[in-house]
Amino acid sequence: MKLKHLVALIFISVISGCAVYTGINYDQLFGKQQVQPRTPEYNSKAAQRFVREIKPILDNRCVVCHACYDAPCQLKLSSVEGIDRGANKSLVYEGTRLTASNPTRLFEDAQTTQEWREIGFHPILNERSQIPEANLEAGLVARLLTQKKAHPLPEQTQLEGFDFKINRQQKCPTIENIDQYQTNYPTWGMPYGMPALSNKEHNTLMTWLSDGAVMTAHQPLSKQQTKQVDIWEAFLNDDSLKQQLTSRYIYEHLFLSHIYFSDFQKATPNSPIQFFALVRSATPPGLPVKRIATRRPYDDPKVERVYYRLVAYPATIVDKTHQPYAFNGKKLKRIRDLFIQPTYQVDALPSYKPKVSANPMTAFVSLPVEARYQFMLDNAQNTIMSFIKGPVCRGQLALNVINDRFWVFFVDPKSSSSPQVKTFYDSQMENLHLPSEKESNFIPTYQWLSYSKQQAQYLEAKTRSMNQWFKDGEHLTTDLVWDGDGKNHNAALTVFRHFDSASVVQGLVGTPPKTAWIMDYALLERIQYLLVDGFDVYGNFGHQLITRMFMDFLRMEGEENFLSLLPIADRHRLMESWYQDPSPQLSAFIQRDVKPFEQPTNVKYQTNDPQAELYQMLKKRLAPVLTHRYTIKNTGLSAKNEAILQKINTIKGIGLRRVPQLLTVMITTHSGKEQVFTIIHNNSHRNISSLFDEESNRDPENDDLTFVKGVVGSYPSAFLYLNENDISDFYQRLSTIKEDNDYVAILDKYGVRRSDKNFWQFSDKLHKWYEKDQPIEAGLLDYNRFENR
Repeated sequence: MKLKHLVALIFISVISGCAVYTGINYDQLFGKQQVQPRTPEYNSKAAQRFVREIKPILDNRCVVCHACYDAPCQLKLSSVEGIDRGANKSLVYEGTRLTASNPTRLFEDAQTTQEWREIGFHPILNERSQIPEANLEAGLVARLLTQKKAHPLPEQTQLEGFDFKINRQQKCPTIENIDQYQTNYPTWGMPYGMPALSNKEHNTLMTWLSDGAVMTAHQPLSKQQTKQVDIWEAFLNDDSLKQQLTSRYIYEHLFLSHIYFSDFQKATPNSPIQFFALVRSATPPGLPVKRIATRRPYDDPKVERVYYRLVAYPATIVDKTHQPYAFNGKKLKRIRDLFIQPTYQVDALPSYKPKVSANPMTAFVSLPVEARYQFMLDNAQNTIMSFIKGPVCRGQLALNVINDRFWVFFVDPKSSSSPQVKTFYDSQMENLHLPSEKESNFIPTYQWLSYSKQQAQYLEAKTRSMNQWFKDGEHLTTDLVWDGDGKNHNAALTVFRHFDSASVVQGLVGTPPKTAWIMDYALLERIQYLLVDGFDVYGNFGHQLITRMFMDFLRMEGEENFLSLLPIADRHRLMESWYQDPSPQLSAFIQRDVKPFEQPTNVKYQTNDPQAELYQMLKKRLAPVLTHRYTIKNTGLSAKNEAILQKINTIKGIGLRRVPQLLTVMITTHSGKEQVFTIIHNNSHRNISSLFDEESNRDPENDDLTFVKGVVGSYPSAFLYLNENDISDFYQRLSTIKEDNDYVAILDKYGVRRSDKNFWQFSDKLHKWYEKDQPIEAGLLDYNRFENR
């Protein structure tokens, strides 16, 4: 080591502890901070070192807590851009903000590291003189890793001295105040509240950091991938008004999706899956993409012509935001057949004024209703998943508008081709406005009343029309429910809520739920524009509140559609059971807007439990398309043990309050193979109309569990590791939980806690299993909800 560097290190150690002076002397010792180039060509030796040696460690040890919008300190480590961007103490999820904040979306709201610095993000890598001493002493990641090495986790089963609350106050140290942070919180090195890296992992990262933390430019597309991009961009950017409107519609429904070329993947099954994002650009195909960044996908792009481009998705795939969507020759033909081949006229493109663009019923009135509806139905899981896997990484207020588990069905799209349906939608333009047209700053009090009246008018008009269409019960049968055309698994979905996150899966999973929805075109489209296109996570309190309040109307509309297939008397009885002790406003709304539809169902019932009968009829109707991926069958376990695990679905009662939302269970079979399962805790509520006091509406005596094969949910709360011989004991313990200690005893015997020395080994095994089991859908799980019990 050079003498001047040794002197510098001694000097730093002498003055450490005073953040202000340390920061000043970093500048004196190592020069002024400035953004450093770190992305050499992909095929360079340094870049390949990053890809092969460094990125796997960052992904599996860091990205699992630093990937979504709620990543601590907005630090997203899933891409080179995110690493270079660094951290920011400002909160994305701040439900009490009075005015909308400026968005800080990676890849969108700034394009260079220097632009992020100007917005207020501070570096986590050394940006002064690029010498080893400075890279380690003036680099935040290096300091936090070294801190963890010096202060590993205490030898405690349940860790003390850590704050694991999801809404904990963020510390977000900078290099200028890292000494004070380390003095105050010596055990808070990285990974935070998890076991330290192995010696090999630690040394690999420290060597990389010492050498300047060189990363990589993005891998160039192959000729085959480029060809696929060219085909789709040529289609999406045809000059005709019909095509431009179609492409706008497709973009506004797929802007969150991770697109992949399934034909290419089938032809090259061993190649890594490259995902793409569909973006708006000011430049046409053939020129570099000039991305148009707006708060919402339908906001005014402020360019004369919008082009729709496919760009390689540059980040590690994480489960919370992963929505895979296949582009292939069949899909291209399908879109042409739906939107381009039919004879209709588009005389002008719709305005980008919010009153038009925020309302898809107005903006896309020129496109055939049946084409729009069928496009969403073809990949209905992706459509519903957009509501669930959008930017709302943390959304109790948004998600307490849905039950913890319910089934979703769809009105047969053939009904949308009826001229009377289009006429009805055209007549209801003024009643189908959405709160999102008010943009991101909202005063909800009086505007809620306006939207309540508007929704009531729409439902009253819909009821009048339904009373005519289904007079005396004519055509009011299960034939109204889409059967997936006998081949589409999207015809039946199950939605799970996990308190402040949620999941949507194909099939009718679990025991028959308390409620179900049947969604028609207008309902599906409005939810898309309420919760996906129109929702702004950076919006003010009023915007987020009115979105949640309006969703009450839409949820009940889907429930009413389901109830309409039941006998009249049961419709009202069930609605009252779903909404026990409602607020006066909700009670008035229900009384006013549910009762008017009085046409009898033409479904023939034989028992006193018509809801259960209806579930069975729908299961039979949809049997050819119901997936059994999550059923406890063909697990590699004995039939006897599978039967025991299936009984977990019958566990119910107040004792389940001790069980977290999601438990990941790995069981080693007698043959030595490992199978992964998920236990989902379904919270019961007397009603879900309360905005802020959800706990007062809880009905814990009716809590239950759903036990499924495979991975469901992005935020596991606990890991359990069993051998097949343990299954009977495990079930017995789980089914008799009464006190906290009963649950803790399960963890003591089978848990892999965050303090467990084998935590990372289990995590790696789990992710490898998930990737092998579901190579397209798999993504890294997020440990920000992992419990400490």
